[in-house]
Amino acid sequence: MSDPDGNLVVRLMREADREAVIGLLWQLTRYEAALDWGHAPFVGDRDVSYEGAVATFEDDRERAATQGGALVVAERRGAVVGFLCWFPQRSGPYVQAGVREEGYVADLVVAEGQRGQGIGQRLLAEAERRTRAKGARRMTIFALQGNDVARAAYERFGFKPHALELMKALD
Repeated sequence: MSDPDGNLVVRLMREADREAVIGLLWQLTRYEAALDWGHAPFVGDRDVSYEGAVATFEDDRERAATQGGALVVAERRGAVVGFLCWFPQRSGPYVQAGVREEGYVADLVVAEGQRGQGIGQRLLAEAERRTRAKGARRMTIFALQGNDVARAAYERFGFKPHALELMKALD
């Protein structure tokens, strides 16, 4: 994973990073809202408000805290340029006992203008490290339909398609 100037630090989020992380989550929701989903009625369902980004952050923080996870940032020259919300989770009894434990990447975002420099890969490596430390042998991540850039990055990291989630809008 390239880091041209060697100044990228991946670390636990601090309270002082809160506004920068919320800003990244706001970028993410606006990016997702602009995706070509290829079909209605899901176009336009993203909350692109700043308040929505704050709520997403608070939800990430609560889930990480209650589930033994972590909020992680990538920092370059004092600026937060990436964010990851990770936590362990367990599959149901329909999965063999030895592989039920897994790491889950709930949110991953790299700042506009910083993408394509290996920052997301470094954050995923941290998620993998944490997953292995918990004794789990699998990681899960979610990509929206139409987010081909994210999907390609995840596949470069070694993720493979596993399930297809379908959604139906009800009147």
